[in-house]
Amino acid sequence: MASKDYLHFIDGCAVAASDGQTLPLIDPVSESLAGSLAAGTAEDVDRAVRAARRELDGGAWSRLSGAARGQLIQRLADLVERDAGLIAAMDAQAIGRPGIEPTLLDLPNALGTLRTSAGWADKIEGRTIPTDGYMGMATLSYTRREPVGVVAAIVPWNTPFMITCWKVGPLLAAGCTVVIKPAEETPASALHLALLCREAGIPDGVVNVVTGRGNVVGATLCEHPGVDKVTFTGSPAVGRQIQQLAGAHFKRVSLELGGKSPQIIFADADLERAVQGCAMGLFFNQGQVCAAGSRILVHREVAQQVAQALAAIADAIKVGDPSQQGVQMGAVAKRQQFDSINAHIRRGIEEGAQLLAGGPSEAGAGLFVRPTIFSGARNDMSIAREEIFGPVGTIIAFDTQEEAISLANDSRYGLGATVWTRDVARAHEIAHAVKAGAVGINCWAPIDPHLPWGGVKSSGIGRECGLAGVLAYTEEKVITVLMA
Repeated sequence: MASKDYLHFIDGCAVAASDGQTLPLIDPVSESLAGSLAAGTAEDVDRAVRAARRELDGGAWSRLSGAARGQLIQRLADLVERDAGLIAAMDAQAIGRPGIEPTLLDLPNALGTLRTSAGWADKIEGRTIPTDGYMGMATLSYTRREPVGVVAAIVPWNTPFMITCWKVGPLLAAGCTVVIKPAEETPASALHLALLCREAGIPDGVVNVVTGRGNVVGATLCEHPGVDKVTFTGSPAVGRQIQQLAGAHFKRVSLELGGKSPQIIFADADLERAVQGCAMGLFFNQGQVCAAGSRILVHREVAQQVAQALAAIADAIKVGDPSQQGVQMGAVAKRQQFDSINAHIRRGIEEGAQLLAGGPSEAGAGLFVRPTIFSGARNDMSIAREEIFGPVGTIIAFDTQEEAISLANDSRYGLGATVWTRDVARAHEIAHAVKAGAVGINCWAPIDPHLPWGGVKSSGIGRECGLAGVLAYTEEKVITVLMA
């Protein structure tokens, strides 16, 4: 990765941190210095929020119609499509993944989100509501959807551009303005999106990016009086902190907080298809996916067959520098994540799960983790309960449909789930019974820009994407007119 130094993007300009401080960027493949990013301060955040507030409250952006906003978002989508290869490379290099992955999934999804959001911009409608009137006199009551305000968008490092667009597209459609706080590991694609916003003709101040540490930039955004809503994707621990900080100021909050998603395989399933789907759910993006299907619940009749097949796939994956020919899995994003994944693997061995493939990876040149499969596990083991956020799968056998549902729901998470079966009635029964925000039947994590995405329980609050994602950035105002 070529060395690169990144500045904030505030009110249409690239600016250094107010105190000139920077943070290092580390290449996860070589663990060498790859550049730096501006270490944002409270003063930087305030400057960005004031720019966003100006455009919201009487600026050029606030005077645009929904149709005009939609045209600008479509123009932005055209520019993203033009630069898709560059953006995919930015995200892939930043976290050490093969470039084909963001090319195949992240960028098409981001582009689709922008185009779908643009289509909703002039269709945000109010309602007329009949009532009994007011003190015997007739009234006309109607509602209007108004922008929630200035949004702080705090974005993770695992699929940074896609999730940034999940937030930016809908909030722009709703008429909001934004300050984006990208993860320290992945500032490049958010900053490039801000540049494309300017090129598209979106007024300066509407989209701002402040880089830096979460406990400075993120915390300041949560507490800033000029911020009306915080949207965050990341861990439950950080989400809890954000909710507490924002809640003290009664800010609106949307949280997508990861999961421990079950993939339920019945004996009548197309096992070859199910195993391939489970492998994708386990190993895509080095397992660093919020909806990773890391709990494989398999009917006991076929549990050994599925376990052996998944272990064979894990053993066959070539891990290494993703720039090298034939490499299928790159590095994990950072040393902290490398250490955490390996600690979970060691704990799984200590707890008595059977290690079929992979195992702990030793520190060396690059943050490479071997794809790992455990079998003979129980749902009370830490590897079955904690989000590992790495290429680690845990296979648990079940005997009945009722047991499968019970195991699937015995988790503090509820983001996604998958059901593998040829029995259509059973598939719908399971999908209705499992506590999750999204269920795929014979397909893992069918995320689409037109569909709402989000979780229940500790997997978060609120929805992104689709109409629900746009309306999440609005407030409904009621207006009543006395007709007498």
